[in-house]
Order: sequence, then C-alpha cells, then structure tokens
Amino acid sequence: SRAKVGETILSAQSASGGPLFPGYTEPKPMVWASIYPTSQNDFASLTQALGRLKLTDAAFSFEEESSGSLGRGYRCGFLGMLHLEIITERLRREYNLSLTVAAPSISYELVNEKTGEREIIYTPHRFPDDLKGRQVYEPWVKAQVLTPLEYSSVLLKLFREHEARVLATELWGIDRASFAITLPLRELMRRFFDELKSVSSGFASLTYELAGLEIADVVRLDVLVAEESVPAFTRIVPRFRLEAEAREVVRRLAELLPRQLFTLKIQAGAGGRILASRSLPALKKDVTGYLYGGDITRKRKLWEKQKRGKKRLLARGQVTIPPEVFLKMVSGSGEE
Repeated sequence: SRAKVGETILSAQSASGGPLFPGYTEPKPMVWASIYPTSQNDFASLTQALGRLKLTDAAFSFEEESSGSLGRGYRCGFLGMLHLEIITERLRREYNLSLTVAAPSISYELVNEKTGEREIIYTPHRFPDDLKGRQVYEPWVKAQVLTPLEYSSVLLKLFREHEARVLATELWGIDRASFAITLPLRELMRRFFDELKSVSSGFASLTYELAGLEIADVVRLDVLVAEESVPAFTRIVPRFRLEAEAREVVRRLAELLPRQLFTLKIQAGAGGRILASRSLPALKKDVTGYLYGGDITRKRKLWEKQKRGKKRLLARGQVTIPPEVFLKMVSGSGEE
C-alpha cells in the first residue's frame, strides 16, 4: 500500500539521488460518496475491505469520517458513477457487507464575526440552522477543462449552472478549446464530472486543484420520512437553489421508496419551514374478499377495523429504507 502508481524506484546504490520519471500524478477523484456500515460492528470489516480494494485499484481513495447518527464511516472518492457502483457492489458481494451510501459532504468553516472564533463543520446534519453572527467559508477549486470547440457553448451553460467562473479561454489548434475556471468544491461533487461528460459526448476532460476558501451563502436542507429526519439525506445547498433542491429530493424519494401499509409522508425543509412535501398512498388490501354475501354492515365493520389499524400504524409505524435507495439518491438515478 505504500508503493503508489507512478513512483520511481531506485536501487540502493543510487538511493542518495537520481532523476524521477516525469509525468505521473496521483489520480484525483471526480465523484464522492460517504459509505457507512449498517451496523457499527462491521466497521472493522469495512476498513479491511476498503484497504484490500485500494491495493488493486489505485484510482479509489477513502478517508475516515463520522456522523452523529450513522456512526463511523468513510468518505470515498471515485473516478465516476460507474466506479462508485462497482466498488459498492463488490463490498456487498465479496465481503458480505450491508452498507448505507450517503450523499457526500465537504467541510465548512464558520467564523464568529465578533470573536473571530473558528469552527469546522464536517457533516451536514451538524451544520447550524441559525447562522446569525457567523460567516460561512467553503473550499473552492481551480480547474481546467479541455474540450472540442463544438461543445464550448453547452459547457459555458454548464459552468453557469454550477456557479463556476471562467478565468481564461485558450484555443488549441483549430478544433480544441481550454477553459480555466474556478468553482465551489460542493459543485464539483454535485455530479459536475458526469454532466461534463454527458454534454460533451465524453470528449471533454477535467483536471483540478484546491484553491482556498471563499465566503458561501448556504443553508442546511433536512429530509424527513414519516416525520423522522434521515441524516443520510441531509445536505448543504446554496440559498438561491433551496426550494428547487427541496422539490427535487422529495420527488426522487417518492419514486424510489417502497409503499407501506400506511400513508407515508416525505418532506424537505430548512430553518424550521417545510418547503416541499409528498404523500405515498398506503398499500391496499381487500379485507372483504372472502365474504360471499350478507348485509353490507359486515363489510363496513371490516373497513372500519382496517381504517383504525392504519391509523395506529401511522402513529407508531417506522420505515426501513432499502440500501439501494441511498445509492440511487447519490447517483441521481431514478427507477430502473
């Protein structure tokens, strides 16, 4: 694990010095996801499994993180969504691990405007609702995009959607263009690379490096399922896109979550205010199917009994979210 792809190996006689072979750099992740074991008893097994996968896949990276509700886990970097799906599927099939795949997060720095005290927030659910008297800073990256000239216009539109600033444009020959841009790291993690490949038919390439911290206008978006907060779906979003993000996450969850025996309410909100809501209707069962006749009151009694049972379920029912729902929420894919 200490020998990395691209390192120059020297003999003992030349260990004092020697030319390094140029051109090699460590592969940088383009897609991130947080992976937690469903049971914290499996954390050691997950650590061992990730270490073994790293030995055979130099492009895969991971670092430990913790969540107040999900426990200890790892924030992992991948080359793309296919890479993410392959790694998670191998963890399940080869190592028999039950996983929760959460939306990835970055660290934010909160600065008290009066005292200058700094606090670093690593997980979205610990991000405060009220930012009064505090300034938020987030990491930005400097990136270079190389693309065929015919895709320049659609890429400029993509840059605007991801809050990117174009610093310089350079023509390479007669059919290539290079864009130097800066954008928030959270936008790079929000499927920027996949969308870049999609709009350019796979021809555009991306390289990037961290470029420091800048002031951010962001808020925490909470997701509730059956009136219970689900920390794995909590995310930090820019204020101007808050309502659109709330509607989108509720819509996708309504498509992915299986129906229950009671009406399932899905909500998204911020700052104590619900911004989007949907209800999944309860599964229906014909409780009068075995009756062959008689007075209608017999059926009405059974219907009333069923109605009371659904009310009890609604009051104390709990929802178990399947692991594949977490992965599809991260990847942005709907029902297949």
